[in-house]
Amino acid sequence: MELRDYQVGDALPTLTKPPVTKTQLVMYSGASGDYNPIHTVEEFAHSVGLGGVIAHGMLTMAFAGQMLTDWIGSGGVLGQYKVRFTGMVRPGDTVSCSGEVLERIVENDRTRFTVTVRAVTDQGIEAISGTAIVWI
Repeated sequence: MELRDYQVGDALPTLTKPPVTKTQLVMYSGASGDYNPIHTVEEFAHSVGLGGVIAHGMLTMAFAGQMLTDWIGSGGVLGQYKVRFTGMVRPGDTVSCSGEVLERIVENDRTRFTVTVRAVTDQGIEAISGTAIVWI
């Protein structure tokens, strides 16, 4: 389906990421500057009751952001993107990102879409939910 053909209620193309790895979490810590040990040190994560390390919420948000930018392509603009962190992602989890068109407005020669965004692990845990506004 062409991007301009999307209508209210249409599902966005789903993006499924490979399983999250502990190496990925260490690399993301370095890239983001978020060195909270709940993401990289098993003993610490257990000591605070998490049952083991968890992925950065912003990493999961980035996965869903990739789904959006893959959908709109290089000619689109991701104008607003906000999510709530609703569940934890752990090493070994596969994350699937999805969304749906909530609103479609044609303004001059551009189309603005408001869409839902959601990321769910293969364990069925919703990790994030939110909305985004994109222009094509």
